[in-house]
Amino acid sequence: MTDAGVDPNPAVADAEWRVVTEEVLDGATAMAYDEVAAETAANGGPRTVRVYQWLPSTLSLGYRQDADDVDWRFCEREGIDVVRRPTGGGAIYHDTHGDISYSIVAPADELPGDLMETYELLCEPVLAALRAAGVPADFAETEREAIFEPACFLRDVNPAHDVVTPEGKKVAGNAQHRTRDAVVQHGSFSFAPNPERHCSCFADCDVPVEQFEDRVASMEATIERTIETREYEGEDVGPLDSLAVSRDHAVRTLERSLAAWCDADEQGWTEAERERAREIADEKYRTEAWTRERDDPLA
Repeated sequence: MTDAGVDPNPAVADAEWRVVTEEVLDGATAMAYDEVAAETAANGGPRTVRVYQWLPSTLSLGYRQDADDVDWRFCEREGIDVVRRPTGGGAIYHDTHGDISYSIVAPADELPGDLMETYELLCEPVLAALRAAGVPADFAETEREAIFEPACFLRDVNPAHDVVTPEGKKVAGNAQHRTRDAVVQHGSFSFAPNPERHCSCFADCDVPVEQFEDRVASMEATIERTIETREYEGEDVGPLDSLAVSRDHAVRTLERSLAAWCDADEQGWTEAERERAREIADEKYRTEAWTRERDDPLA
């Protein structure tokens, strides 16, 4: 077992993979890179695992989500971007500091055809990263009813794919988008949730803070307790990292787990991929047609 908490999985590790370490991206660009990675993988290029941070803080809507769920005035006043994902599920508030996001992208014919089998396979490094970072987590064992349907982290807890702590608090939201040629799974770690700001992004969310905190885990609190009990490894912190040691620890652990799971080499995007991502972001993910109406200008 590697220090990332996971060994290479033969089901995926024989192929060519790259890991793109944490980038700071706006919402439209973050979603565009998922599409670019899918195109690259489908065309015979490397499969991709990556980690990214949202700037500005962003509310991402599920594919079928009603735009009326959003408090647009609040988001505009607070400088919170809004983007629509190609994946389903509820909306997630991605705070710049409080969220850690990842994507895994591979050709469709290299992954199981069954949705749940694919979730189990692609969540292996996700669960390993949480545990290696000091957060005990696993797929939920019991269901919990929804307390606010429009928000991903406040929806019902489903044992099939929801990742929770031993207390039953949701710590990661994961979603998949499958085309004929590729599969994209992306997800969000609840690193340092902000209940008031999270709920304020929605038009009619009156969930009390105590109820929110009973449903949503804080990685930060758990990791800081863990770090206090052991000597911290300085190599987890690079010169350009943020000052929050516990977040850096979680990000580096996730990067290592993703890379170890598929035996990936560290690589960046090609210039052609960067140009393609700019094109998709501008022509699709930044448009009102896509964000508010779910009308894909590139379809």
